[in-house]
Amino acid sequence: MVYRPFRTISRFLLAASAVGLGVGSVNAQTTPSTAAPGGINPSRVDVFLGYSYFGAHGQLKPQGIAYSSINVGGIGSGAYYMNKYAGGEIVGSVHPDGKNDGFYSISAGPIFRAPMQNFTLFAHGLVGGGRLGGPNSENPIYHNPYRWGPTLTAGGGMDYDLPFFDNRFSLRLFQADYRWIHTNYGPAVNPPTFGALGGRTNMSAAELSTGIVTHFGHIIPPPPVTYSCAVSPTTVFPGDPITVTGTAANLNPKKTASYTWSADGGTISGTGSTANIDTKTAAPGTYTAKGHVSEGVKPGQMADCTASYTVKQFEPPTISCSASPSTVAPGDSSTITATGASPQNRPLTYSYSASAGSVSGNGPSGTLSTAGAAPGTITVTCNVVDDKGQTASSTTTVTVNAPPPPPAPTTSALCSVSFERDAKRPARVDNEGKACLDDVALKLQSASDAKLAVVGNSTGEEKAPPKKGRKKTVADLAGERAVNTKDYLVTEKGIDASRISAYTGSEDGKTVTTTLVPAGATLSTTGLTPVDESAVKAVPRTPPAKKRRK
Repeated sequence: MVYRPFRTISRFLLAASAVGLGVGSVNAQTTPSTAAPGGINPSRVDVFLGYSYFGAHGQLKPQGIAYSSINVGGIGSGAYYMNKYAGGEIVGSVHPDGKNDGFYSISAGPIFRAPMQNFTLFAHGLVGGGRLGGPNSENPIYHNPYRWGPTLTAGGGMDYDLPFFDNRFSLRLFQADYRWIHTNYGPAVNPPTFGALGGRTNMSAAELSTGIVTHFGHIIPPPPVTYSCAVSPTTVFPGDPITVTGTAANLNPKKTASYTWSADGGTISGTGSTANIDTKTAAPGTYTAKGHVSEGVKPGQMADCTASYTVKQFEPPTISCSASPSTVAPGDSSTITATGASPQNRPLTYSYSASAGSVSGNGPSGTLSTAGAAPGTITVTCNVVDDKGQTASSTTTVTVNAPPPPPAPTTSALCSVSFERDAKRPARVDNEGKACLDDVALKLQSASDAKLAVVGNSTGEEKAPPKKGRKKTVADLAGERAVNTKDYLVTEKGIDASRISAYTGSEDGKTVTTTLVPAGATLSTTGLTPVDESAVKAVPRTPPAKKRRK
């Protein structure tokens, strides 16, 4: 068969066109993948299956018969990468249906790659064995059986990362390899012949392939598990609850994570990503909660976290104090109101004390009694204590007013003695007058510090009996009436004469008025004239009997 180089060139052009179309499609992918082979974390193992074209370029020597290219073939390979760039590869190819030949191969060698965004370039060099058969002919009839021989391969290609299934697959846009094959069929026989031709060949071939690459594993291990935790609230009082929340990152969703917790203050409980701290037994101070998450025993599959919290000392209560009313009369009461508060709502007990008087109450309200307290300011102290023994105090004042001064004593008019009935003795105190004066005497006896003013009056028409040696005046008659009245009280009723003052007044009447003057009271003497008791003498109520003539 005659070798046709133009057929081989045309197939190379066809493959190049396919490669150009594939490379152009790379621009359609705008979002890089971190899991793709050309991304941040390339695969550990690549498995390639695809179509292969075998472009033969060689002759059987010494006969000079050319081998034909094989259009239809298959190829498969498996590559294991030690790192991001280098690995080892095994490649097998099958080209069974050439026009005058067939070829099978198995090779192995190093492979190198350059991961980039969305695609990967690679190159490899392989050593192996090739099983080559032919050339064959039906007219004339001859053939060469399949024989194994060494083969060397060098080439490379480009993979485009498909943006599907988490970048599990790539399209091998092209794989172009140069292959050298040596085969020895034995002693050569020139055609025409029936049977094996024998001879040998040193074939150069171009092997073009395309297909799908499947990726397994990753060169870079998955990111390690991280763990952070936070407490809420961060500051509490003893007995207040605390919630600890852990947040793990980079967990494998296919595994079940386990959580454990510990704390050096209070009691912590929880088996999930959230725990609770009971601080009833924790003394005031700053403590640490520790969390641990694990989904395996390998490095990177577990992590720890810490979070601090503070247990504060109980704060003392506060209290304010007020009084209503704040000013009272002696002996009155005032209501004391105490308003206590505990920052931690602890139970409170109240008590009271006062600088004077007495105060009672054991709740938010008390009563101050000012009985027996002197006028002035009384200080009331309100006290509160919580169940932890912490106290607070506040004061308020109550003013006790001084009692009002007693009303100034005043004079009071008592009964009047009338001198109308005895025309002959117009200054004589008669029995009716005596009854009046008896009442006056009783009042003087009951008020031992009181005094009495007796005021004698007369009318302008009445004339007093003449006195020996001179003529009596109306004023003398008024004075006599006052003196006689006083004399009755002194001599008949035993009233101290110094307690009774006699006056004459300006009223127009035959009377003696009596006015009680208590201690401290002042008698108004306007219109009154003191009686000169050395000149005006009392006349006995009953005159002495006349001497009988002999």
